[in-house]
Amino acid sequence: MKVFITGGGGFLGYRLARRLLERGMLAGPDGKPTAISEIKLFDAAFAPGADPRLRCIKGDIAELDVVEVALDRDTASVFHLAAVVSAHAEAEFDTGYRVNLDGTRNLLEACRDLDSPPRFVFASSLAVFGGKLPPVIDDTITPTPQTSYGTQKVIGEYLVSDYSRKGMIDGRSLRLPTIVVRPGKPNLASTSFASGMFREPLNGVVCEVPVENSIEMWILSPDKVIDAFVHAHDLPASAWGTNRAVTLPGIKFSVKEGVEALRRIAGEEVAKRVVFKPVERINNMVKTFPAEFRADRGAAMGFKADAGIESIIRDYIAAEGIRL
Repeated sequence: MKVFITGGGGFLGYRLARRLLERGMLAGPDGKPTAISEIKLFDAAFAPGADPRLRCIKGDIAELDVVEVALDRDTASVFHLAAVVSAHAEAEFDTGYRVNLDGTRNLLEACRDLDSPPRFVFASSLAVFGGKLPPVIDDTITPTPQTSYGTQKVIGEYLVSDYSRKGMIDGRSLRLPTIVVRPGKPNLASTSFASGMFREPLNGVVCEVPVENSIEMWILSPDKVIDAFVHAHDLPASAWGTNRAVTLPGIKFSVKEGVEALRRIAGEEVAKRVVFKPVERINNMVKTFPAEFRADRGAAMGFKADAGIESIIRDYIAAEGIRL
């Protein structure tokens, strides 16, 4: 079977591709484990040295003809991870809609021409929630996004549901928590600091955190979100029913608690490299993001959260080979 991953040049897309290479199989159209014959990555740019077992296609998802050429007619599985991230989408209104909305619609339209409806996994976001919210959010809350990024994501969810209702795809949307800890360089997401506050100090660099230390967040590790993508794909359509979107289980932590966990694991000198310098635009945006969920539906469907922030930090240290 053929697999197509948008955003394949990014951290999560490439990590997902490597996981699929190791796994070698996904659920096929009949639900039975089927060998993966090809994984094609689609993105605007790729880092040098990509795994030669992967086909890397450079292109603009906002150009329908480019997407149609890249997507083989016998593709069975599509993972849609490509996006302009939160603060970038807020700062560049037209760019955000071009990539996050037009790009999603282009991909869905291209899927209509495939030989059979593919399983389609869409990376949505907790940014779909906003406005006046209860202290704990559950699966009954209607999304009311307060950012352009959140609006684009919830529209994407509705499109995935409608194309699924029409039998054009077998879609499933995952509302991702903030992913911590991401290796590499900071990105333009408003929550990028949530990884930087661990990554940079552990690498001997000061991290200026643009929010107050009282900020709370709902987070998930990279490994758990990759698990979620694969698990969402392999669940049968009957597990989703008419509701094709789910909030993933995660853990709640405050930025202050994160610094304390870093101090316990790596020591005072490392923790001192976290410096709080709130930026009003970022601080105010992140404050609107919900920080605690009762993800009962996601848990019942078999999605898993991390044990806690300390386990996330320790796993990052081990994966990156950092010596304390």
